[in-house]
Amino acid sequence: MSLQFYDQNIPCLAACPVHTNAGAYVAAIADGDDLDAYLTARLPNPFASVCGRVCAAPCEDACRRGEIDQPIAIRALKRFVTEKYGVEAGGEEWRKVAAPPVQDRPQSIGVVGGGPAGMACAHDLRRHGYQVTVYEATGQLGGMMKLGIPEYRLDRDLLTAELDAIVDLGVEVHLNTKLGSDVTFTELQQRHDSLFLAIGASLGRGLDIEGHQADGVLKAIEFLINVNQGFEVEVGERVVVIGGGDVAMDAARTALRRDDYEAARLEHEQEASGRSLHEALDAARSAARAGATNVTVISLESAEEMPASPFELEEAQHEDIDFVHRRGPARILVENGSVVGLETIGVNSVFDENGRFSPDFDQDDLRTFEADTVILAVGQAVDVEALGGSDVELSPRGTIGVADDLATSLDGVWAGGDAAHGPRTLIEAIADGRRVASAIHERFTGERPQDRTGQMVELQQFHRFDDTYDRWDRLDIPTVATDRRVGLAQVELGFTEQQARCEAARCLRCFANIQLDVNKCVLCALCADVCPLDLIDLVPAEEVGGAVGHTALTLNEQACIRCGLCIERCPPRALSMGVWTGVGVPEPVLAGGGPSL
Repeated sequence: MSLQFYDQNIPCLAACPVHTNAGAYVAAIADGDDLDAYLTARLPNPFASVCGRVCAAPCEDACRRGEIDQPIAIRALKRFVTEKYGVEAGGEEWRKVAAPPVQDRPQSIGVVGGGPAGMACAHDLRRHGYQVTVYEATGQLGGMMKLGIPEYRLDRDLLTAELDAIVDLGVEVHLNTKLGSDVTFTELQQRHDSLFLAIGASLGRGLDIEGHQADGVLKAIEFLINVNQGFEVEVGERVVVIGGGDVAMDAARTALRRDDYEAARLEHEQEASGRSLHEALDAARSAARAGATNVTVISLESAEEMPASPFELEEAQHEDIDFVHRRGPARILVENGSVVGLETIGVNSVFDENGRFSPDFDQDDLRTFEADTVILAVGQAVDVEALGGSDVELSPRGTIGVADDLATSLDGVWAGGDAAHGPRTLIEAIADGRRVASAIHERFTGERPQDRTGQMVELQQFHRFDDTYDRWDRLDIPTVATDRRVGLAQVELGFTEQQARCEAARCLRCFANIQLDVNKCVLCALCADVCPLDLIDLVPAEEVGGAVGHTALTLNEQACIRCGLCIERCPPRALSMGVWTGVGVPEPVLAGGGPSL
């Protein structure tokens, strides 16, 4: 069997853009091996701690446990182990899988953009020994992790610690260096042997409807960037957010917290002037403007069609944000140059018969909403003007054009993240950065990125589920009670140790694989008799592509719970179970005997 087979046969791993072996670290948590779990989670992801809080978690969408009831809370379990061993814990365990380079290389690489894609690329290139320089347009690293994700979702000290860990590998950083104004594309080409363009998509898209230029019309991404940088943004009491994605949720929930952001800003200013913390807090709270008291999200989609993550939707609803579905913006109502409301029209459908985005509106179905501010969360764009008339080809969507390997039309120049694909998830941006680092390394060494040579380790003991395993409900991730969500403290709290063990125990451990030695099998069918889920069958071989007149043994690996009863029942010992050590298992874990079942 090839390594790719085992990769694709582990749904959570196959779904993760950076190929994290989530099953292995979840099982390790269930067994109490938390350090092994952390190392497995950190190995492919330099932002493991950040992702433990805000990852879109495509692994959970693919989790086979979801076919029984609900997926494993994989993201929250990652947070559990990063809190014990990640950068936020203040230890050095992460260096076991992310040590500085042993030897430096002469080539210089320029990374334009200090967001998740750029910093992930810098992390891997520096570990290969390259001289890496990051150019960041703003005064701080992090990109949309710091400027777009609200502080109540992602603690800034934690993010800074994870960024510092990358810089400490020996990455040179130039802040307040914007491509196109502070440094040109041509200058960077002359300075470096290769370039990675990770400039993001920080321009908000607008709507060409009546009233779109009035005071009080804001673009969501620019609203979030300004608020997260501490700038004053007046929103009034009534806010309408147009959009149905996670950015719309962030904008809506941030609008409710405008007074908290303003209080934090004023508190910082007062502390800087030398006043006591108590005086500063009093001054901040008394001077802070009131945030919005009524926030409404208006989306084209129905509740079931909204692209926002279910968790974000649920939390927004807990915070009394109103949702109005199947309505589209018709015009923004304006008086004396300022927003006073939004007129909407009905939506018959959002997608055509082929599933493509093609809204069909009911022009006669009108409804008006009062508003002091209208926030547009309808998409983002790349600032391609920053490329300064270079020969880099653009895609029809206005992003930087790239090939399958993320190479641009210019030799030695790559692009990734939002700059190449438009707005994507955090984990996809991290994956792009790592892919480009591998491509650049191959360019200079000829070494193709390959998975470590692995081996099948036969398991001697099997994990046995209780008879009620299929009735263990997913645990809710603890959050701060709605009436206690004061200030900018994180809303999500994370699992306790007991909760983490219980949730991890729900994992079906499908990273293990049943092996059949065809030279020993006598087709006695005893394995089929003992299988508690009737997943093993003896069928005519021609049904599965074999020779006519022969018999084949089949196993439904998608539904298998790896109980091992078939192995114990097999008289000729033709069946065994093992794990493939080449799939996302760190060397320190392998040294300790590898993942367990």
